[in-house]
Amino acid sequence: MTGGLKRLALKWIERKTMSKASYKIFYILLVSVFATGCTQPPDQRPLPRMYPKIDFPEKRNIKFDEDLCNMTFIYPDYLEYVRDTSFFESAPLHPCWFDLDSKELNTTIHFSYYPITNRASFDKLVNDVFKMVGEHNIRASYRAEEPIKNEKQDAFGLEFEIEGEVASPLQFFLTDSTRNFVRASLYFNAKVNPDSTQVIYDFVREDIDQIIKSWQWNEAP
Repeated sequence: MTGGLKRLALKWIERKTMSKASYKIFYILLVSVFATGCTQPPDQRPLPRMYPKIDFPEKRNIKFDEDLCNMTFIYPDYLEYVRDTSFFESAPLHPCWFDLDSKELNTTIHFSYYPITNRASFDKLVNDVFKMVGEHNIRASYRAEEPIKNEKQDAFGLEFEIEGEVASPLQFFLTDSTRNFVRASLYFNAKVNPDSTQVIYDFVREDIDQIIKSWQWNEAP
């Protein structure tokens, strides 16, 4: 309903007397006013995208200390330790291959351990990490590399943060460069939508940072 038509209709109503012609004009104006008010176009503005509310699990820190693995670290108990028993229908390359799973958040942090036998094996392990990270480049919109250095615990490596619709947005490796090498990757167990998974990523990222900072190699067997 437009303001001009309203004002014109009110002027007609204020008159004390009206001729038949005036009544006709007034009737036409009144119909026009109501017709205009009833045909306002619907609001076409897009509504904000909504995502389901996420109930984040409580955190209680526990120590990872498995006999099959040559390292320890601190991680939250909402992550469940699951040992890998198969790798492409065969046995894993080392007994210390495992996942830290979260059913609530539908995420998995996969860990693969490799013993270093010589300089050539070390170089190959590092190159393999870069190859795996590079496989995400097609769908990645950005990639950042951050060095990891903990001289006290003799743990060094690189952390890769990959943005975009990629299966694994965070990967890292840790090594003492002489005996031990671990590669780890965070996975979302569903199609990745960065808008909806960002809050989950931020939550889990804090715990991965804690794992890295608390990392310790065990003494050589």
